[in-house]
Amino acid sequence: MRSLLIVLGLAAAGVTAVHAADAAAGKAAYDKSCKSCHGADGTPNPAMAKMMKVDMRDLKSPDVQAMSDDDMKKIITDGKGKMKPIASASGSAADVVAYMRTWKK
Repeated sequence: MRSLLIVLGLAAAGVTAVHAADAAAGKAAYDKSCKSCHGADGTPNPAMAKMMKVDMRDLKSPDVQAMSDDDMKKIITDGKGKMKPIASASGSAADVVAYMRTWKK
């Protein structure tokens, strides 16, 4: 019985590792799809915010970083306010979130 539990535990750990988000891949997706509005380091592009007449939050801010990964992925895939869904990043939303987490202070 004990060896069965060990095998199941190792199998579960392997599945988690296979599906772990990749911050490096997230950076590539972010640079392609998000950087023009949200800046290279998550600091909003003021010209874009002014043009869209929105108050963009700094993605490094504690309130944004306190959001759950699922909430961040939902915004990427579904959009929010004037932000449209980012189709080119939706398949890699978990990776983009992992990259954004590297900014957490």
